[in-house]
Amino acid sequence: MKQILMLMAWLAFSSAVDAQYTFDRYPTYKGSDLGLTYTPSSSVFRIWSPPASAMELKLYETGTGGVAKQTIQMQKNVSGTWVAIVNRDLKGMFYTVRANINGRWSNEVTDPYARATGINGQRAQVLDLKETNPVGWEQDKSPNFSEKNLPTDAIIYELHIRDATIDEESGAKHKGKFLGLAETGTRNKAGLSTGLDHIKELGVTHVHLLPFYDYNSVDETKTGQYNWGYDPVNYNVPEGSYSTDAADGRTRIRELKQMIQAFHQNGLRVVMDVVYNHTALTETSNFNQLVPGYYYRQKPDGSFSDATACGNETASERAMMRKFMLESVVYWVKEYHIDGFRFDLMGVHDIETMNLISDTLHKIKPDILLYGEGWTAGASPYPEEKRALKKNAHLLKGIAVFSDDIRDGIKGSVFDIKDRGFATGKAANTESVKFGIVASLPHRQIDMSKVNYSKEAYASGPSNVITYAECHDNNVLWDKIALSVPEASEEERKKMHELALTIVLTSQGIPFLHAGSEFLRSKFGEENSYNKGDSVNAIRWGLKTKNKSTYFLIQKLISSKKWHSSFRLSSADDILKSIQFIENNPEGVISYMTHEVISNPSMKTEQKRNIFVVYNGTRNSQTIQMPKGLWMPLDVMCLEGVLSPARIVEGAFDLAGFSGDILVEVSR
Repeated sequence: MKQILMLMAWLAFSSAVDAQYTFDRYPTYKGSDLGLTYTPSSSVFRIWSPPASAMELKLYETGTGGVAKQTIQMQKNVSGTWVAIVNRDLKGMFYTVRANINGRWSNEVTDPYARATGINGQRAQVLDLKETNPVGWEQDKSPNFSEKNLPTDAIIYELHIRDATIDEESGAKHKGKFLGLAETGTRNKAGLSTGLDHIKELGVTHVHLLPFYDYNSVDETKTGQYNWGYDPVNYNVPEGSYSTDAADGRTRIRELKQMIQAFHQNGLRVVMDVVYNHTALTETSNFNQLVPGYYYRQKPDGSFSDATACGNETASERAMMRKFMLESVVYWVKEYHIDGFRFDLMGVHDIETMNLISDTLHKIKPDILLYGEGWTAGASPYPEEKRALKKNAHLLKGIAVFSDDIRDGIKGSVFDIKDRGFATGKAANTESVKFGIVASLPHRQIDMSKVNYSKEAYASGPSNVITYAECHDNNVLWDKIALSVPEASEEERKKMHELALTIVLTSQGIPFLHAGSEFLRSKFGEENSYNKGDSVNAIRWGLKTKNKSTYFLIQKLISSKKWHSSFRLSSADDILKSIQFIENNPEGVISYMTHEVISNPSMKTEQKRNIFVVYNGTRNSQTIQMPKGLWMPLDVMCLEGVLSPARIVEGAFDLAGFSGDILVEVSR
């Protein structure tokens, strides 16, 4: 029996090795015309499928149903591609392809490079993309977000398109749609701004939108469907459920462009959340139907590996998957004027591919913003040292990783709902927060043995790290606080929440906020709301009225982040030289000194100005000893945008429990 099992294991391993050997022998197509090349006089279809012995193109008049109006035998061409040329105007027609591999026909699938589809993405559509451009699209430009547009000058706001306007109080006409987020002048019942106007008023620079490519989990023929969209089907096609007419490929493209154009016109850049690490479908995906196994990694037994916990993981290191990823992001930048990308489970991808993407995109748009999750959801067969994991962040060029050290340092572990963080009374997380304050860089005043996850610095600079306390995953901050500190009053939880975001917005790195947190958004304790619908996920705009003081605090902190260069240093040397932690604080208190240089061009002078930042993560008021000199609070702790009367601090002052303060030196 043992010999039989050993033989079976050897055969499985041999099969996996043979498959990899076969994949390595597949030719790489170097051209840039995969998919459809359309002109009014002809349409050229080119599909890559080296193992196919035959390939068919089927043309339809509709996006679903009916029978093919024409079936065309594609011709074998160079480097494993198959080509069909139709010498007439096919605009508006739909198409699928299928391959004959090992004597069997695959399912009809969409072209992986499809740029337009019909309902539910079942068939690709032939379009003239120029006809999808809204008025003035050719003049659309990404707005400046600072004088130099450095990554550390960015302030990111993470948002789900439907969540933003589906609430009755959003005031939007096109609720839950691309066009809803393009509307201006929307107000809640109290007359406060909502939607796009609110985001602009808040002062963030980049809006990170959860996936808006065509995904699998929402039936576009129905209303009221909900999902975050981390289940991609057609990577280069906008999601139809966010369009007013999902059946018309032109409409969804045009309306997405209108939304992006509106953001740009209002001084905001758009970051696209992309999920190249897995596909919604595995055996039946268009990738796998056309080139079985190639686009995915395999275990030693030949089965699909699954570092994404979604049934498969893509093989970015293989030439044609790498090519697909690169050409896809370039397409989104050129056709849709996208300003940045967030890569889901980036730790699945290989470093070489990610750096190639970064190099290419930075040549097209030098100030593009790139970041991703430096982890996986499971084990991968691809070597760790070659993957874009957090610990390898310093090997990534122009790409940031999320810091789970400061995230969980602030609020407690996302995997243990009862665990508390520094902002909720756990003084043991002090060093984790300090490590986050310096953007995961080496600093002589941090005891790395006490940092929660990382035991050594991993970033190459502050632009290499995303600083945050929450995102769409896990409990939102307000719920995490309520669940981990159940004995706290609502007012105390509010102070904890504000302290958490104060830390984020006064730390180094690229700050990242989750939409609605600025007015204490709740998801009613739902830890994973990816498919929980509007009743859980909708941003309830009445909360802005109820929690105006928190909103104005966050707005002021954002303004301070922009105004004071000391909160957005751009190099590791600057951070090491500028940030000095104060020793011998009471337990549960963090304070540090930093400085900035103020230039006076008219007087041709420069003046160094010291800034003192302190956080009290305890329930009780603490006496804070100040450095010598006279200090004036940077009055961000104010209501309704009205500055508090200035007060001068000298020697010491009392800081309330679960709060922070920022003071500027006015005299020495």
